[in-house]
Amino acid sequence: MWQHGAMAYDHDTADRVRRLLAERSDVAEQPIVGGGLGFMVNGHLCCAVTKRGLTVRLGPDGKAAALSEPYVVPHLVGERETKAFVVVEPEGHAGDLLEAWVNRGLSFVTTLG
Repeated sequence: MWQHGAMAYDHDTADRVRRLLAERSDVAEQPIVGGGLGFMVNGHLCCAVTKRGLTVRLGPDGKAAALSEPYVVPHLVGERETKAFVVVEPEGHAGDLLEAWVNRGLSFVTTLG
């Protein structure tokens, strides 16, 4: 169910991401600009659930590869495209696909200092 207002994101997807990250001790949740919910791993934004879908941090190389996949679009801040993030539209992270995207984000952020 999509929520509108200050926290405009799919709460069911957020709960699913929360469960996928539950066994990690280095995860913190944080509201993000635009009303989404971010999942920080060791102080770095790994992924976020927003009204557009699932934002995933993949780094520049991972972003370039992911943009060729279905339901993946550039992540924009205003009209500026970010260098390291993509948005996976809801159809692209349905069912078991969500875990794969969260793991891709984890694979990148765990390389950061």
